[in-house]
Amino acid sequence: MKKLLMLAVALMLPTFAVYAETKSKEGDLSDAEIAHIVVTANQVDIKNGQLAKEKASNEDVKAYAHRMISDHTDVNKEAESLVKKLNVTPKDNEISKTLKSDGEKNIDKLKDMSGKEFDKAYIDAEVKLHKQVIDVADTKLVPGVQNEELKALLQKVRPSLVSHLEHAQKIQESLR
Repeated sequence: MKKLLMLAVALMLPTFAVYAETKSKEGDLSDAEIAHIVVTANQVDIKNGQLAKEKASNEDVKAYAHRMISDHTDVNKEAESLVKKLNVTPKDNEISKTLKSDGEKNIDKLKDMSGKEFDKAYIDAEVKLHKQVIDVADTKLVPGVQNEELKALLQKVRPSLVSHLEHAQKIQESLR
């Protein structure tokens, strides 16, 4: 289940979802581009989790951040193995560039927050991210993958995405 949790990050920001919609109209994403999106997404969520682990004041938020770091680090290791096995070289693309840029902007925003304000902003972003990830994975990434093994892996991760979303929503509710 952890193999493609990094995909969850790929849809973290609205800009990504908008670009994915545009890209699907212009032409399909290649497997190499999808692989790079997945790797980039994991990296962004790991960084967010590391910041939250340091700055969060709520123990549930800290535990969630720890889960994100652990899950996405494991996924990156597994993704490297799969990419080598499939002989796919991840290819940078506008989505991965936008994802990285938006991730950096989010980190900059969160760095200026503390306490309950930080906890709420971090969890709100995680809920939004996972909703977008599930939608884009279902409608854009999975249908666009050519390699059946990569496609199966993307489909297999869906329950983990839902689990991350539900976990974040529970915490979100408790922070109100």
